[in-house]
Amino acid sequence: MTQKTKSPRSRAAAKSKSASKTRAVKPIPEGMHTVSPHLVCAGAVDAIAFYKKAFGAVELLRVPGGGPGRLLHAALRIGDSTVMLTDEFPQMGALSPKTLKGTPVTIHLFFEDVDRAFARAIKAGAEVVMPLQDMFWGDRYGVLRDPFGHSWSLATHLRDLSPGEITAAAKAVCG
Repeated sequence: MTQKTKSPRSRAAAKSKSASKTRAVKPIPEGMHTVSPHLVCAGAVDAIAFYKKAFGAVELLRVPGGGPGRLLHAALRIGDSTVMLTDEFPQMGALSPKTLKGTPVTIHLFFEDVDRAFARAIKAGAEVVMPLQDMFWGDRYGVLRDPFGHSWSLATHLRDLSPGEITAAAKAVCG
């Protein structure tokens, strides 16, 4: 009986697979939360620059691919959360809000000083969708659209209200 010899590539893959079984790997990586937005952007490199200017994002990872100046994957830290992003890849179903002509999703950010954060994002190129105002649920809150079509709500929590107080205030405001 003849035995086939494994190629160097398959030996390396087998060794890597067995090594990963022996070391403890966290199911949720360090620094990640259970839910993290993953944005598709027409121009991910430019989106990274915008998020740095607008929201103080810190770049954690950049994986080029799919052609010159394009990104397969990137990760940013905004506050204590990770936001992942990629360029559009229509052949993979990855379409941006610009291609889709809008988005039903809004990403919510809390800031210590929402007025300062809102002004910073506008200066970086965000468009005001809803101006900042003190809201019935206890936050100072406003909504922006970034140059890539993503919607962002920004807030500072001003006062704690019970669910009953929020419901009553909503009824008074919205009917």
